[in-house]
Amino acid sequence: MRFKVLGPLEVSTAADARTVTPRAAKVRVVLSTLLVRANEVVSVDGLIDELWGEQPPRTAMTTLQVYISQLRKLLQDVQPELGRDALLTRAPGYLLRVDPGQLDLAVFEDLHRRGREELGQGDYAAAAELQRQALALWRGPLLSDTPHGSLLKSMSVRLAEARIAALEQRVRAELQLGRHQEILGELQALTTELPLHEDFHAHLMVALYRTGRQADALRTFGELRRTLVQELAIEPGRRLQQLHSRILTGDPALLQPAAKRQQRVIVDRPAAATPTDQAPSVSLTLPQFTSVEPYFTGREEQLEQLAGWLRGLPGGGCVQVTGPAGMGKTALAVSAAHRVAELFPDGRVLVGLRDEAGRPLPAERVPHAVLRALGGADRPAPSAAAARDAVHRLTEGRRLLLVLDDAVDAEQLRALLPLPTGCTTLVTGPAVLPGVEGPVLPLEELSPADARELLLTASGRTPSAHQGVEALPDEPEAASAEPAAGDVWDRLADQCERFPGALRAVAQHLALNPHRSPADLAARLSAAASRPAALRALDEEHGRSLYAAYAAASEEVRRTARLLSLLPPEPFTSADAAVALGVPQQAAEARIRSLVAAGLLATAPDGSVHRFPPLQRLTAAEALGEEEPVRLRAALIRLSEAAADRAESAQRATRVDGLHPLDWFTRRRADLVTLLDRVHGAGLWAHVLRMADAMSAFLEALAAWDAWKHTHTLALDAATRLPDEAARARVLRSLGDLAWQRQRCEEARELYEQVLACPQADDAERSRALAGLADVRLGDGAGSAAAGLVAPALLRASGDVRGRFEAHRVLGLHALDAEGPAAAERHFRECLALAGTLDDRRLEAYARRWLVRLRDGSVHPGWTEVRPGVWRGRRTVEAEASARPARRGVPSLR
Repeated sequence: MRFKVLGPLEVSTAADARTVTPRAAKVRVVLSTLLVRANEVVSVDGLIDELWGEQPPRTAMTTLQVYISQLRKLLQDVQPELGRDALLTRAPGYLLRVDPGQLDLAVFEDLHRRGREELGQGDYAAAAELQRQALALWRGPLLSDTPHGSLLKSMSVRLAEARIAALEQRVRAELQLGRHQEILGELQALTTELPLHEDFHAHLMVALYRTGRQADALRTFGELRRTLVQELAIEPGRRLQQLHSRILTGDPALLQPAAKRQQRVIVDRPAAATPTDQAPSVSLTLPQFTSVEPYFTGREEQLEQLAGWLRGLPGGGCVQVTGPAGMGKTALAVSAAHRVAELFPDGRVLVGLRDEAGRPLPAERVPHAVLRALGGADRPAPSAAAARDAVHRLTEGRRLLLVLDDAVDAEQLRALLPLPTGCTTLVTGPAVLPGVEGPVLPLEELSPADARELLLTASGRTPSAHQGVEALPDEPEAASAEPAAGDVWDRLADQCERFPGALRAVAQHLALNPHRSPADLAARLSAAASRPAALRALDEEHGRSLYAAYAAASEEVRRTARLLSLLPPEPFTSADAAVALGVPQQAAEARIRSLVAAGLLATAPDGSVHRFPPLQRLTAAEALGEEEPVRLRAALIRLSEAAADRAESAQRATRVDGLHPLDWFTRRRADLVTLLDRVHGAGLWAHVLRMADAMSAFLEALAAWDAWKHTHTLALDAATRLPDEAARARVLRSLGDLAWQRQRCEEARELYEQVLACPQADDAERSRALAGLADVRLGDGAGSAAAGLVAPALLRASGDVRGRFEAHRVLGLHALDAEGPAAAERHFRECLALAGTLDDRRLEAYARRWLVRLRDGSVHPGWTEVRPGVWRGRRTVEAEASARPARRGVPSLR
C-alpha cells in the first residue's frame, strides 16, 4: 500500500497501483491527520478538533469511531494480511503504522536530510541529486484536496518551508558544480515567485555575474533592496551586502565554483608501480583564500610581525599563533597570508584540524585532511604514512603556505611535520606546541581603540575607509551614522571583553537592525552572568563559536572549567586551581593543560599563572548548574576555607603579595563578597560565618559600609540557621559597630543590647558590646556613664584582652575630657600593651597615635579619634547639645 500526501491525498495498492482513496471528506481528514503524524499517537481530542474545530457536534466521539471503523475496513480490504494491525487504538487516541517507504512525506524528509548532509560535506553532485529526487515527490500543496484543521494547516506551512529549503539547497549545489547557465531561468522565476527571499536573489546574482551580466546582477540587488525597504522597512542582510560589494569590485573568486577555485600544479607519478598503501594521485589542486576577513580591524603590530616572520623564515619553517578560542587567531592568520601572497605563488591553503563536531582530528588523520585540502585523492584512504608521503611529494619544490588551523597539541602534527623545503607552515592553536621550532605570536584581547573601531566599522554606523564594502544605493543616513551618548561604544566593547568574535556578533546585530540603539544593546548585555546567552541570542553563528570550545571538550575538561570558574577572574596559580579542584598541584597542572588545549584557558609564557578569557569564564560559570551538587559544595568549602585562611593571615602581615594588607583586601573585596554569596547560596552556614569573621577587621578599617552590611547580614542569617547563639552575638556586635560608625545611634544601641541579652555571648563580645554602648554615651556627652559601663571589664580575668583594650580606650577618652592628658595617657599606655598582646597592628598603631598626641600636646581641640580611623566631634557634659558631623579616615595597620 502506498500513501501520498504531497499534493492531493492518494492511497493506492502496491501490487496493481489501483487507487483506493476514500471519497468522504471527513474520512480523508482523519486519514490525513494520522498520516502526517504516522507512527505517533494522535489524541481523540486532536482528531475532533481537526474535524470540527471549536464547535464539535454532541455525537463527535461516536462519529469519530465510525470514521475509524471505515478506515480499518479500507486498510484490511486492500491489504488483508497487514491492514488489520495498521490502525491501532492507543491511549489517548489512535496510531497508524506506516513503513517510511510507503509514505511520500517520509521519503521526502529522508532525501532532504541526506541531501543537506552531503551539501555540508562538500559532495555537491550527491546533494543536488538527492534534493532533486525529494522535490520530484511534490505534486502540489500538502493534501490540497482535503479540508485543513489547525494541525494540517501548521504542517502545510512547515512542509512548504521544507520544500523551499530543499529547492534552495539544490540550487546552491548546482551553482557549486558550475551549472549557473542551466539554472539561470529557474532562478529568475523563483525570485519572481518569492520576491523577499534573499538566498534565491543571492544565487541569481552569482549566476548572472558568472554569465557576464554584472549589471543585471547589481540590478537584482537594487530591486530586492527597494522591495525590502518599501514593504518591511529593513535593509538586505549582511551576507547579501557583502556579495553586492564583491560584484561591484569585480571579485574574480566569484567567477568560478568552489570546486574550481584552484591553481593547477602537476607532479609526475613515479615510474614504479605503486602498492595499495602507496601515495595516491599525481594532481595537486591548491584552493586559494577567496577574500580577506571583511572587517579585520586592528592588530596592525601583530600582523606586521607575523608577516615579517613569514618573509624571513627559511624554507620548511613554521610560525605559531596562539590564544584561547574566540581571540581571532584564524582571522589574523588569513590576513597575514594575504599580506605575503607574493611569496607563495604556488598557493595558500587553509586546513581546519577539527572534525564536523568540533573535536580535534587524531594525529593519524591530519595528513589525510591536508591531502584532501591539497586536492590529492584520498579514496581508498591510505595510511597516515602514505598520506604524509603524498603530501610531501605533492609539495616538494613548491612555494606554498599551509595554514593549519586550531592545532591542540604537538602530537596532532607528529605525523605531518616537518614539511619539505619551500612549504612554510603557519599553525594556529590555543597553546604553544612544544618541539615545534619557530617563532610564536601570542594573541590577547583587542586594544580598546581597535575594539571600538571594529564595532563602528562592522556595524556600518560610521564611515571607514578600510571597511571594504561600498555604500549601498539610496542608503538612509540613519544607517551610516547613529549618534551614541557618551562612551556607549566603549561600554559595548568592554561587555564583549574586546573579543573579536563577540564584537562582530554585536556589530552584525546593529548592522542588520539599523534602527536599534547601541545603548539599548549595551543595557541588554549589562548582566555579566547572562551575557554569553545574550550574545548567542544576538548571533546564532557567534553563539556556536563562543560555546563550541566548551561544548566540544570532554566532560572532564568541562567539569574542570566549571569548578575553576569559581575562582576570581584575575590570573590564578596552579596552587589556586588545586584548591578549587580538590587535587594535588601536579594533577591540577595536568588539568590546566587540558583546558589550554581545548581553547578555554590562557597560560603565561613562563607557566606561572593562568587566565580565563572573560567570556569563556562566563560560559563555564553559566553551566555551573550542570555540576553535581556534592562536588560543587566541596569546591566551595575548599575555596572559602582558603579565602578565610588568607584573610586571617593578612591581618597579621606587614605585606601581602607585595601590597599593604588594606590594599590587598581592597583589590580582592569584590571577589571575596562574591564567594561568600555563593557559599551562603549553597547553605554552608559555618563557612559563611568564618569568612565574614575573617573580613570584619578589614571592612571596619576601610569603612566599607555596604560590603560590611551585606556580608554580616548573611552571616547573621547563617548563625540563626545553624543555630549558633555565640556566633549570632558576635555578628550582632559587628553590626552594632557598623551602625555606630554610620551614626545610627539608636540602631547601634539596640544591636549592642541584643548581644548583652544573649546568654551564649562570650566575655569578649559582651565587653565589646558594652564598649559600644559606652561610645554611644560618650557621643551624648555622658562620659561618667560611659566609664561606668566598661569598668567591670577591667576586673575580669586576663583572658579577655580585647575587652580590657576597649575599656581602657573608653576610659582614656573620658579621662582626657574629665582630668586632662596625663590621666588619659595612663589608659592609652595600657591600650598599647594590650594591643601588643593581641598582635593587632591596627590597634597598636591607634594607641601609639594617641600617646604621641598626648605627649606633644597635639590633641585636636574639636575632634577625637574615638576608634581606629573614626573621628567624632568632641562632646562633654558642658559641650553644645548638637554634635558635629563624623569624619572618617583610613588608618594604617602598622
